[in-house]
Amino acid sequence: MVVRSSVVAAAVGVVVGLGLAWVGVDLLEAFLFGTSPRDPLAFVASAALLLTVVTLASYVPARRATRVDPVEALRAE
Repeated sequence: MVVRSSVVAAAVGVVVGLGLAWVGVDLLEAFLFGTSPRDPLAFVASAALLLTVVTLASYVPARRATRVDPVEALRAE
């Protein structure tokens, strides 16, 4: 549940970010070296990398949290 909500939030951010990047790429064209301004591979690769990092960053703590005994966690609070 935690991982799903994190990935959904990241996916929404990626979609909005890709849309803004597609529109604003003309402003940033001077900073791009070795790639065309609207290179689909660069857009897809950056989105895939971001989603992979978000998934791992949310999966690892969620997996660790599932190993904690709920009674012990409540007693610690």
